Amino acid sequence: MHFGAEFILIGSALVVVAIIAGMFSSRLGAPLLLVFLGLGMLAGEDGPGGIEFSDFHTTYLVGSIALAIILFDGGLRTPRSVLRIALWPALSLATVGVVVTSGVAAAIAVYALEMTPPQGFLVGATVASTDAAAVFILLHARGTEIARRVSATLELESGINDPMAIFLTIVAVQWLLQPHAALSMETALYFVVQMGGGAIIGGLGGYALLQVINRVEIAAGLYPILAAAGALIIFAGAQIVDASGFLAVYLAGLVLGNNRHRADAVISRFHDGLAWLAQIIMFLVLGLLVTPRELFSGFGGEVILAVTLILIARPLAVWLSLIPFRFSWQEKAFIAWVGLRGAVPIFLASIPVIAGVPDGTLYFNVAFVVVLFSLVIQGWTVSRAARVLGLELPPPPEVPDRQDIELPQTVDREAAGWNVAPASPALSHPFTSLPLPKRTKVIAVIREGALLNRGTLDRLQVDDYVLALVPPEQVIALDTLFSTPVQRQRRLMPAELGEFVFEADVKLGQVCAMYGVPFEPLDHGQTLAEFIHGRIGENVVVGDRVKIGEVELIVRALQKDRISKVGLEVEPEAERLPILRFWRRIKGLLRSEAA
Repeated sequence: MHFGAEFILIGSALVVVAIIAGMFSSRLGAPLLLVFLGLGMLAGEDGPGGIEFSDFHTTYLVGSIALAIILFDGGLRTPRSVLRIALWPALSLATVGVVVTSGVAAAIAVYALEMTPPQGFLVGATVASTDAAAVFILLHARGTEIARRVSATLELESGINDPMAIFLTIVAVQWLLQPHAALSMETALYFVVQMGGGAIIGGLGGYALLQVINRVEIAAGLYPILAAAGALIIFAGAQIVDASGFLAVYLAGLVLGNNRHRADAVISRFHDGLAWLAQIIMFLVLGLLVTPRELFSGFGGEVILAVTLILIARPLAVWLSLIPFRFSWQEKAFIAWVGLRGAVPIFLASIPVIAGVPDGTLYFNVAFVVVLFSLVIQGWTVSRAARVLGLELPPPPEVPDRQDIELPQTVDREAAGWNVAPASPALSHPFTSLPLPKRTKVIAVIREGALLNRGTLDRLQVDDYVLALVPPEQVIALDTLFSTPVQRQRRLMPAELGEFVFEADVKLGQVCAMYGVPFEPLDHGQTLAEFIHGRIGENVVVGDRVKIGEVELIVRALQKDRISKVGLEVEPEAERLPILRFWRRIKGLLRSEAA
């Protein structure tokens, strides 16, 4: 009689405990997803909770819905700028990288786990892709800011590499169930339908969802529910016609998130919370499903596979995938290290069980161990790896408490309100001389609950609430105007973006002459911005570096996608990067021992 109530009580309690435990674990630097997974294991049959759960079909259903929600939210939060700077390298990692990773992992599985080639291929396929939830969370853990080109590549890769891993997993399952059936044109056609169909359905479905949201007149609270339901329709529709629902739902989120639509802020906030809930539920269910005592049956081989995946398979895949692209060895090393495995490999490993592959739970246990090692070893060290490799950037300004206000779609400006933060640039200007972007108008200022007369207002004060009309592309400019500057938030190390700072229109010849740096005569008349754009191209990001002689020019600030400030780094790379300093000391110790 009380079964339903007990189920609700236990499920809700697990979610609450997971959230509270995650809050405390983040202070210790522990990956949140590892905490959620651990709580599920503790609640399972081998833990204190003693909950018996072995329903792989339910797990697959829950995992599919959760992953669709997570990918849709990831698409919503991926700006067009990410596509400009990271689409092709991310696509290479999501295809070539996944194939290479699965191949190396398959070879290791055959050796370490004493499997047949088809079995090894299935293991390699299930653990080949990185996990969107793990990457999105850990790249931004505790305010860590990574060089944008690198973080954009990792985020986009994790959002689009699942279809390739799913395709390889299904092919491997078919190979095991029909050992004598060779790969055929039917398999190739299936691949084309999966990828092409997912892309077409995702793009068209995203635009259809955009039109529906912009045309229907409903209560504001219903728009995010409409968006979520639409995303799941796109996902399920793609799956039904054998296209990739995961690729489709990510692209649908990408389309919606990069076009103006009603209830933008409400939809964004709702899906942020919904994605967190999906991650918690998915990891708790996966933790409940595993039986820890069964993990130790082939634990030695599973550990070898996990370590090899981190140290050999992923680095090799990254190196081969990024050969055509401009990435430094430090950036490639970081991308290789952040090949985070999360729920996706465990989710994929449930497919063999559902399909009736012999010893299907073996693949589930192998994937689980690989994920545990990835979250513990890689997940715990993302911030440290960025720091050691010199890829950590100064944090962006803390965005003040901005409140977006819904306006009709026919209006070409947005309405928003800001709380003026301490030491913000706005406080240093008279109210009538605020450096507002073009076509921006302050329409109200509220202080301590009272509406002020803008005609007689002298200066803004901390905690004033400013309401303004602003073009969409200038919202970030007002965020900066009303926020605390970066320099007041944290003292910056000079080496982060160069020891010396120049305006981008300074001539390269002047800078080189000043510091005794050799340069080509043809480059003499170029500005610093022209020189860097000429070397890198139009799509530059803060933190991009161009070496000239023994120094480096570093993009320090951008204004409308053009370089506005450039840093000059004169310290040798071997002195600047902690990893190289450490290696130099080790070599010195070895030489002294040999002497």
